[in-house]
Amino acid sequence: MAVYKEPDTNTWRVIYRFTDWMGERKQTSKRGFLTKRDALAWEREQLRKVNADLDMTFDSFVGTYTADMRSRVKENTWETKEHIIRTKLLPYFGKRKICEIQPKEIIAWQNEMIDYRDEKGNPYSPVYLKTVHNQLSAVFNHAVKFYGLSVNPASKVGNMGKSKNKEMLFWTKEEYQKFADAMMDKPVSFYAFEMLYWCGIREGELLALTPADFDFERKTVSISKSYQRLKGKDVITTPKTPKSNRVINMSQFLCDEMQEYIKMLYGIEPGDRIFAITKSYLHHEMIRGAKEAKVKRIRIHDIRHSHISLLIDMGFSAIAIADRVGHESINITYNYAHLFPSRQIEMADKLGVERGEGGF
Repeated sequence: MAVYKEPDTNTWRVIYRFTDWMGERKQTSKRGFLTKRDALAWEREQLRKVNADLDMTFDSFVGTYTADMRSRVKENTWETKEHIIRTKLLPYFGKRKICEIQPKEIIAWQNEMIDYRDEKGNPYSPVYLKTVHNQLSAVFNHAVKFYGLSVNPASKVGNMGKSKNKEMLFWTKEEYQKFADAMMDKPVSFYAFEMLYWCGIREGELLALTPADFDFERKTVSISKSYQRLKGKDVITTPKTPKSNRVINMSQFLCDEMQEYIKMLYGIEPGDRIFAITKSYLHHEMIRGAKEAKVKRIRIHDIRHSHISLLIDMGFSAIAIADRVGHESINITYNYAHLFPSRQIEMADKLGVERGEGGF
């Protein structure tokens, strides 16, 4: 590496050479440092990064973490991770050396996050607090697993917040039908909510649907992609999980409705989105419809809960429901256990018969 002063600007410049992961020699530089001391400090930090020296700052290691992980996750997932790192982690830990961050500093940071209040006096939600901590822990885990950091201080401290909100809202079939009646003045809204409620698909899955996804002879719709709006651009990604790739059987009435709707879309091509709307649009329609129908207001995702609760009420098993909605059956059992009818008395009676009680 070389550090020298540029007479024209009276500032300092650093040039350094390194060998990349493919074994190729590379050269890069950075200029504009006001002092030689600043230039040398930056030079040392780059050497630590190149050598994966954990004496580097947390900010520098985030650069390494980004290079390692960005191409391995979906674009929308990375956007969420990057926002948390930039706004919640770097302001607090950025200048600290990653190898010197102690559990007590994690605790102090957690307390700041827990005590935060916005201009309206609202704190971060417990779910968000847990998500933020998980991201901090993920950065340290990466350093432990691949770069020789001895311990993850975030893991030693333990998490904050909780994994999900306790309250799970859903509509009964009667409530949904009242809502659907209020939506009939706008066809795109009515048919969108029909797909959400009667198929239990996710919002992103709905907005990615095309005419080619429907097979009206077999009465099915294929779920193989998801829609996101990122940085002002429409982005189609794979679904949330591998299990989310599925084919859903539709009732005849829903097939008829969707055929009718697609015929209304003049000039639509097989690969065009049939619901060329936004998540914000659906949110506003949800508020409008609930108000007009005089039913409780729920989230868009709660319509999925409503579909699952309806299937449970109809007597379907967790395995069958999981296949339809793209979940693992254990998640259905765990998250919706309170909705399944209790069979404890029946179990006890049958165990008694097995032992020889009653009738013998």
